[in-house]
Amino acid sequence: MRARGFCEYCLIHEDDTYFGCEADHIISTKHGGTHALENLALACLPCNRAKGSDIGSLVHDRFTRFYNPRTDRWFDHFELAPDRVRIVPLNDIGSATVRILGFNLPQRLEERAMLREIGRYPLPGALLRLDEED
Repeated sequence: MRARGFCEYCLIHEDDTYFGCEADHIISTKHGGTHALENLALACLPCNRAKGSDIGSLVHDRFTRFYNPRTDRWFDHFELAPDRVRIVPLNDIGSATVRILGFNLPQRLEERAMLREIGRYPLPGALLRLDEED
């Protein structure tokens, strides 16, 4: 599996989440998305529930699409802060995605900080997978 068990949005491994991960329709079916593999991404429950059927949000009063794990490189839109817990947006696509998917909500930061302390975030496999995106 191309996601290798990692949420393709926030990089948490499905083994480290209470509810695991599930398939996300990058473009929801109500917006014309299909069930084809090219439109599916592995997402943790918090990312998938926050995203819902949304495909973007307003940034600077302009509609901006979300990060698309099938067509975008993660490192073009985000970086990990020096604490290796907070996800920092690098552009408008990153900003829309970080805000709506709630990457840096207090409970999500706490979860990733605890995982960081035990060496489980970010796992090398997530970063390796992201480096292979080209």
